[in-house]
Amino acid sequence: MSLNENDYPFYLSQAYFVKTSQKLNLKHPKTLNEKIQWLKLFDNKQQKSELTDKVLVRNWVREKIGDEYLKPVLWIGDKFDDIPFDSLPISFIVKCNHGCKWHFVIKDKFRFLNEKRLFNTIKMYTDNWLQQSFFGWSDFETQYLNINPKIIIEALMFDDNINYNNEIEVWCFNGKPKIIQNVHYNIDKCCYYYTFDENFNSINFKIAGQNEFCEPKIDDNFKKAVELSKILAADFKFVRVDWLIYNNNLYFGEMTFTPYSGYIFFNENHYELQHKFGRLLNLKGD
Repeated sequence: MSLNENDYPFYLSQAYFVKTSQKLNLKHPKTLNEKIQWLKLFDNKQQKSELTDKVLVRNWVREKIGDEYLKPVLWIGDKFDDIPFDSLPISFIVKCNHGCKWHFVIKDKFRFLNEKRLFNTIKMYTDNWLQQSFFGWSDFETQYLNINPKIIIEALMFDDNINYNNEIEVWCFNGKPKIIQNVHYNIDKCCYYYTFDENFNSINFKIAGQNEFCEPKIDDNFKKAVELSKILAADFKFVRVDWLIYNNNLYFGEMTFTPYSGYIFFNENHYELQHKFGRLLNLKGD
């Protein structure tokens, strides 16, 4: 995207109106969505780019809370052609470090290598991603600027016994966890959520497209995710810290600074919840 930085507020306001039918108030933002848009433009410090980078963030997490919470990485490199497929396990994830949802899940390496059409398609997408900035795909999510593109191969951590990924998303406002969501991604890529406040009381919080499931049991991993999120979120006005539970162990996922790119639509009481959660976020304070 070849725009002058001074033009970002105008074009972001245009995009916001198209997606929400609302005028964007950047001078005096009130709602959660408006404040996330403000953060895109006026809180775009370089550290956010470094922690959005799926490679560099690992060093930071290691320093803050320890490497026992890092997902196993099998290889990091610059070119798809350099991936050492022969030494990889039968299942793994191919992803790029500088985007969102820029990844492929490989469940059977031998099928993947033998089906040339599949192999060439994944290579084509990955090569194209390496030549792009995700900033050009997002609505001015400035944390994606200035990330050096890499390929990262991760171990596949998907529990076939229960047919879903078990994740925890901790929404932190001025360094304090306020919303905790337990998320299940099943084999059909459908998402199921259950939502709590910081004291693990159930709250009525349902984003459009989410499916609710039965209330989960709050165990040590939930409590640990919240406590560790306080450490990782301490220096930021707003961030969602994402976690994965696999084999009853807790693993860091990523730092999500602009969830849903600031276009959060609630199924019920949308405007009430937008203002309620907007009040939790103090843009002037730390």
